[in-house]
Amino acid sequence: MRALTEQDIRNSFVNCSKGEAKRLAVPRDLGERPWDDLDFLGWRDPGAPDRSYLVREEDDGRLTGLALRFQPGRSGFLQRSLCALCLTTHPRGGVSLMTARKAGPAGREGNSVGLYMCTDLACSLYLRGKKVPEGGARFEESLSLEEQIARTMGNLSAFLAKVNA
Repeated sequence: MRALTEQDIRNSFVNCSKGEAKRLAVPRDLGERPWDDLDFLGWRDPGAPDRSYLVREEDDGRLTGLALRFQPGRSGFLQRSLCALCLTTHPRGGVSLMTARKAGPAGREGNSVGLYMCTDLACSLYLRGKKVPEGGARFEESLSLEEQIARTMGNLSAFLAKVNA
């Protein structure tokens, strides 16, 4: 992924108003992010524990950003959970149901879609072995890293399509 600026990020959101995008907390460490190892940029809002954000660069260079919500501290009854994007398993709290308000009129009417994702949105780093889930694991796969990345991005594309539908 190419390095993004604060303005790039703010202009990318498809499921919130321009005013909301202007007010959201953008990471302060953009210059220090491992851009070469990221397939998408994901972060949690330090001032709002129930909010996260995700920005993906499309094949044509266009950026698509999502504002996400989740219930912090809700781990459910499962011992381990699986991220539907990157297929990394985590112990309680490491995977959360992230919900995104739909884009356009459907979102203004309160419609949303959800997907279980790594709570820290570090899927790209888990895939590459740059980050290891605390008490969790990655399955040993016969797919190459490139194929795993393609699958993860396909899963993200399917979620984005639901948000934009």
